Amino acid sequence: MASLSEEVLLVVKRVRQRKQDGTLYLMAERIAWGPEGKDRFTVSHLYADIRCQKISPDGKAKIQLQLVLHTGESTTFHFANESTALKDRDATKELLQQLLPKFKKKANKELEEKNRMLQEDPVLFQLYKDLVVSQVISAEEFWANRLSLNSVEHSLSNNNKQEVGISAAFLADIRPQTDGCNGLRYNLTTDIIESIFRTYPTVKQKYAENVPHNMTEKEFWTRFFQSHYFHRDRINTGLQDIFSECAKEDEKGLKSMVTQGVKNPMVDLLSLEDKTLDEGYGTATVPTTSNSSNKSLRENSNSAIIKRFNHHSAMVSKAYTPLDRHQILTSLFVAFQVKLQEAIEYDDLQGDSGRKTISLNLKKSDRYSHGPIPLQSQHYSTSQDIINSISIIQHEMRSYKPRLTQVMSSSAASSAITALSPGGVLMQGGGQQTINQLVPTDVQSELKHLYTAAGELLRHFWSCFPVSTPFLEEKVVKMKSNLEKFQVMKLRPFQEKIQRQYLSTSLTGHLEEMLQAAYNKFQAWQMRRMMRKT
Repeated sequence: MASLSEEVLLVVKRVRQRKQDGTLYLMAERIAWGPEGKDRFTVSHLYADIRCQKISPDGKAKIQLQLVLHTGESTTFHFANESTALKDRDATKELLQQLLPKFKKKANKELEEKNRMLQEDPVLFQLYKDLVVSQVISAEEFWANRLSLNSVEHSLSNNNKQEVGISAAFLADIRPQTDGCNGLRYNLTTDIIESIFRTYPTVKQKYAENVPHNMTEKEFWTRFFQSHYFHRDRINTGLQDIFSECAKEDEKGLKSMVTQGVKNPMVDLLSLEDKTLDEGYGTATVPTTSNSSNKSLRENSNSAIIKRFNHHSAMVSKAYTPLDRHQILTSLFVAFQVKLQEAIEYDDLQGDSGRKTISLNLKKSDRYSHGPIPLQSQHYSTSQDIINSISIIQHEMRSYKPRLTQVMSSSAASSAITALSPGGVLMQGGGQQTINQLVPTDVQSELKHLYTAAGELLRHFWSCFPVSTPFLEEKVVKMKSNLEKFQVMKLRPFQEKIQRQYLSTSLTGHLEEMLQAAYNKFQAWQMRRMMRKT
């Protein structure tokens, strides 16, 4: 069940999962479900592992909520309390809408950290392939003690974190689906809702004013997509449209933006107006003669679309507001200086700055500073001295008579042979060198990977002792099965491989000793556990 340190945010009773009644728990970091009459969870999902949630349509007999994981698996909960089923489902859905975005950012940050660690450490990457890819242990067990989650949480809670921008086409990406009854269904995610609120603050204000006391969330978004505010190419506005005030506020905001203009002296928006040659030859501004009262309905519609595009682009750009205003102003000033310099300076008109020199790259500057160092004075032999020495050696070689019986005694020769034989005093390092020469390089590399993987599994196994909590009991049993799986899937094929190559099977003897020591420890712990129960 939930540990003592976990905070339970919501408890919903009479929730079925696979036709079995139970209780649903929403905690600080995970959602869990346990059957009635049992003190353990049979379903438990971290919020970081959940990709999205889905709910059943209103007309369906069963009121359900489905959780879709990043792995593609899904879990469905059926709210079976007839009197409060819909209320319980909506409460669960709203709480999940608040929790999932927070853990989605954390999951992305953890994934980036994992990828960085695997890319920077080839040994860790090989260990990941040996244990996780081959399904010896799960990815959660592999990363259990390797990720510095405190640093991740610290970076997430940092006030200077970078805000994610908004796509300009987020409204166009909302593609409605037909429901079969001449209606449209919009699937809104938490990211889309957040983008709407950040781009259109007036909609967020209307949401806070009307949901949930005046209307439900579904009714609010239905009115939004049916409103003149969403379809601004419509000329007529309904009297019951709650978003009519939003359009007026946006109109005021757009006029204020036009009044303020662009605070960049290098940009002249008025120069972008279309002018013909007979109207001042592109230099004089002639007032337009068209009357606004004579504009047709189509021109008004086109003007509304253009205004909507301009306002949407301005609001998307305004949605991301950096916190460090001083830094932004400094960067704008530097960019302005660069543009100004590019406008007034021409490289072709610049004078010759002089001959270009090549810098010396000296590895040892002291040699360049002091020059060559003279050799020490010493006596050199002449060519005649060398010829005389060769003739003397040749004469001694001709007159040499070997006396082998007087070179070494038999006892000294016997002791020398013994010392130089394999296993002798002078051959202590010879065995290691012989093994390295006999075993191929690929076998040595594979043996090294086996030692690394076995060490990782044994580290998890021995960290469970002393087994003082139910969590450690469950972990030590699982790690023992992981060790057996490693022995069957990794160690045994390697032993068969070296046997086929006629190599010594003693290469894996130390690995088997380490695994056997872990098995003996596990059996001793199980015996003590059985004795306590009896």
